[in-house]
Order: sequence, then C-alpha cells, then structure tokens
Amino acid sequence: MGGGRQHLCRGQRHLQREESQGGDRGASLSLHGADMTGRKQLAIGALVLAVTCAIAYGATRYLRHELFPVELGTKAPNFKALTLDSIPKEKTLADYRGQVVMINVWATWCLPCRVEMPSIEALHKTYGPKGLKIVAVSIDDPGTDSGIRAFAKQYGLTFEILHDPKGEITDLYDITGYPETFIIGKDGVIRKKLMSATDWNSPEARALVDRLLTERTE
Repeated sequence: MGGGRQHLCRGQRHLQREESQGGDRGASLSLHGADMTGRKQLAIGALVLAVTCAIAYGATRYLRHELFPVELGTKAPNFKALTLDSIPKEKTLADYRGQVVMINVWATWCLPCRVEMPSIEALHKTYGPKGLKIVAVSIDDPGTDSGIRAFAKQYGLTFEILHDPKGEITDLYDITGYPETFIIGKDGVIRKKLMSATDWNSPEARALVDRLLTERTE
C-alpha cells in the first residue's frame, strides 16, 4: 500500500510540472513547497513505521523469551541450519530426535572457539560411536562456506558442522557470546548450557555425557 501511494505522488508531481511549464513563478514555488511537504510526510511516515516495527519486534522477542525461556530443563528450540555440501541441505534439531545431542554455536573468527575445537573433536572420537551427536553450528557470514570447510580441515574436525548464515540460532537460543554449547538429552530437554570455551576432556564433561547416553527415556 505504501509503495502505491509513493508512486502515485510522483506521478502527480510530474503532471503538475508539465501543466505549469511556461506558467507563473508562484505556481512553481507552490509546487516545490508541496513537494517538500510530501517528502517530509513520507519521511515521518517511514520513521514512525520503523519505530513501530522495532517496538513490535522487541516486544515479541521479550514475550517469547519470558514465556519460553531457553534454560536448563526446557525443551530445546528447533533450530535450522545448512550443510556445507556443494548443494546445501537444511537440517533441524528434529533430525536428531531421540539422540543425545551437543549443539556448539561458534564462528571461525572466534578465538575461544578455536581453543575449544580440539577437545570437542576428542569427545566426538570417544563418544560418537557410542551415540553422542555433536553438531557445530557456525554463524559466519553468508558466502563463507569454503572458509568454514577450510577451518574444519585445518583443525581435523570430523563431527557434523552446519552453517546458519543469518545467525538465527543466536536469537532462538538466547545466545550472548561465542562459543556457547547446549547438551540435549534424548527427550529433547536441555541438560547443560555452557557459555564459554570448555575442556571437553575433563572428567566432569565426560561423566555428564556417559550419564545421558545410558539414560532411559519413557
């Protein structure tokens, strides 16, 4: 609707200018004043719309996080991300239903992420065959798949790496920094949330994975 009104206004101004060619200067000044007024009105209207949308977005996000917080003991949100194949495929958390899943949100430019990666790979080699599914979701910019693949090759990473070029998982999981890791039980419930780089070779980390892998779901 807004685009239609703008197009109509431009057409009206052009028509008035054609009719006023050779006419008096007062008519020209009046048209210029009307044009400026119209521009101001459009600018004010656009500003009001932008502010309204921002408020609505903020309110919606706040209510969602208040009503459905991403914290221990809650169901993990069903994120979506893309594989790094030449023809990317979309994957979601639902694809790992019934498994113990470790979601690591990271980026190639994140130094703490680089520090953490070798221990994640070690965890994968030990527990991958036992049923642990590790999924690292990169929030690098669009068009950086080749860089992410090069990073994985450099660090010898063999667990699954996905790409969320829009960074939607950051908002969906209330992420405040990188890396952040979520360990999700077979029932889809968040059992552990870590907001910094972690040594996944530690006895505590491995004891948690052992417990979740042997846990029965009803």
